[in-house]
Amino acid sequence: MKKFLPLFFFSLLLVACKPSVSDADIAKINGYWEIQKVELPQGGKKEYKVNETIDFFAVKDNKGFLQKVMPQLDGTYLTNNIKESLAITKKEGVFYVNYTTNFGKWQEEIVELKDSVLVLKNKENLEYHYKRQIPFSIK
Repeated sequence: MKKFLPLFFFSLLLVACKPSVSDADIAKINGYWEIQKVELPQGGKKEYKVNETIDFFAVKDNKGFLQKVMPQLDGTYLTNNIKESLAITKKEGVFYVNYTTNFGKWQEEIVELKDSVLVLKNKENLEYHYKRQIPFSIK
């Protein structure tokens, strides 16, 4: 029994340290996000060094859209005007982004959401790690 006590407390510490998302954090999803990496359920990962497209989230009252945009050297963004409708829901203390397009519906869990960090997890347990994209310009 004494051997399992340290393991129990270590497990409890890991669960307690899991980043949590609050209602107030949801507004932080608004803006431009650049994917950094995708973590695979088996432990591997895919790194993204250069991104041609950036994800733009616009959410108000837990409804909004996601749009892919292409940053330009003058600090502007090009888009094809295709938007994925989304709604943010909360179930048992966990927030989800629910996407809807003409082609389907899907959901991703918001694992972490801070000023400059966004982590989303889909039903295949792929974790998408984003950083806040900072506009640049060579003007």
